[in-house]
Parts: sequence; C-alpha cells; structure tokens
Amino acid sequence: MTPRPFEVEIGIGTVRGLRFGTVGARRVLALHGWLDNAASFVPLAAHLEGLDLVAPDLPGHGRSAHMPVGTDYTFVGAVHQVLDIADALGWDRFALLGHSMGAGIASLVAAAVPERIERLVAIEALGALPETEPETVPRLREAVASSRGLGTRPLRVFPDLDAPIRARVRVNDLSEPVARLLVERGVQAVEGGHVWCSDPRLTIPTAVRMTPGQVDALIAGIECPTRVIYADPPQPYLPEPDRSRRARLLPDGDLVVIAGGHHLHMEQPVEIAAAIGDFLQC
Repeated sequence: MTPRPFEVEIGIGTVRGLRFGTVGARRVLALHGWLDNAASFVPLAAHLEGLDLVAPDLPGHGRSAHMPVGTDYTFVGAVHQVLDIADALGWDRFALLGHSMGAGIASLVAAAVPERIERLVAIEALGALPETEPETVPRLREAVASSRGLGTRPLRVFPDLDAPIRARVRVNDLSEPVARLLVERGVQAVEGGHVWCSDPRLTIPTAVRMTPGQVDALIAGIECPTRVIYADPPQPYLPEPDRSRRARLLPDGDLVVIAGGHHLHMEQPVEIAAAIGDFLQC
C-alpha cells in the first residue's frame, strides 16, 4: 500500500499523517509510539491488503500541531484526540492498531468507547504504565519541576541527517533504513540544517499514573477482539510474567510473542503482517 499524505482539523489544530490502501475498505487507525511518527507504519503497510489504514502523526509528533502553550500531553487527552481524528474522517466504527505508546492509547480508547472499536491490535504495550501509591508524590514533583524548568531552550540544529539518524539507531537499536524513515518525517528544515519537529514537552514525565489495579481494570474493560504482540526479549518497562498476565485479563484476546526488538513492526514487517492481517480482516 503506497502512502499518501492526509490532514484533518481537530480542536488543537492540524493533524497530518499518511494514508494507505483503499478508501472504503476495512477502517484501521494506526497509532505510533512515543517520539515516533506516521512513518512507523510504512514498512508494515506494504505487506497488508484490503485495508483503509490511516496513520496520523499524533499531536506533538511529526508534522502535526503541538498542544497549545499551557496545556499538557495526557493519555486522557490523547483518547479525545484519537476520537476527534476518527470523527474528522467520518468514521463511526473502526479498528485500532497501536505500537508502544500508541498501543497504550489504543487500549484506553477501546475501553472508553467499546461501541466504536471493532478490533484492537496492540504491539509492545497493553493498557497504561502503572505507578504504586508511594511513588505518587515523587512522580508529581519530578513532572512539575521538569515542566517548570523546560523554559525556552533553543532547539539543536543538525547540519545534516547523519547525527539524528545515528541517535535513533543507538537509542532504539534500529537499523539505519528504519531510523531514516522516522527521522526524515521527524525533522524540519531550518536555517543551517534541521531540528526535531517533536514538541520538547513530550519529554516531561507523566505527572499522575494509574495504579496497577486501575490498569488491570482498564484492560479487563476492553470488550472488542484483541490481539497482543510482544517482542522477545521483553522490555524493562513491561517484564514477564506481568505482561503475559495482563494479556490474560482481556475478555476476548490472544497473545503472540515474536523474537525481535521493540520496533519489530518496522524491522520484521512480513512476520508482523502475517500475525495481524487475517485478524484485522475478520
């Protein structure tokens, strides 16, 4: 499926992204991970058929608008933004495909509006990241201090794309072609080179997280058929056996574990397409 640019207007401004497949086919909204963008789904979409797959740059990412000054990026806010995008597309019911942060957001959307979500594919995340009660105050203080200290530091200007590509390769253990896809959509040209497009406020820690019990209740409230795909080895933020335990909480879910890294949907698109293609078509 060849990507085509698209854009819609929602409450916070213009959301841009990529659209694959045929308008009128099975509707799938694809949500990327933290500090990624719509290009995250380019490799995978090339191996999927019979879908109208829309991958937005989530607010603050890629080429979409940033949240207004004085507001925060929150998971609840992201739920409304996803629904606003679907409304702007004219979609009443649709499937969700999410990776990492996008899978967490998709989980919340599926639990919040079950009447609108047909199916959910969650790659490398399910539900939200929990926090125990004793960590509530330290986390809040860290988030507030980080936000107040962010200031208006100038963005680093890269003379070419080599340095940001090397950074993504190193930090995310990506191959060069995959890192290049994300970087090319994740930077903008300025005098003297390029700067990251992403909103610096995305690096501020989440001020308040759900408790483990709340996350479990959220997952148990996802009513649609759900396929969870985890990479092996597990990520430190979602270790075994907890991540498999979470998947078992789904009323109508199954779990697929595939050897690979965190961005396995980009590095191993043929294998991931085989694991989700039929599921999304049901």
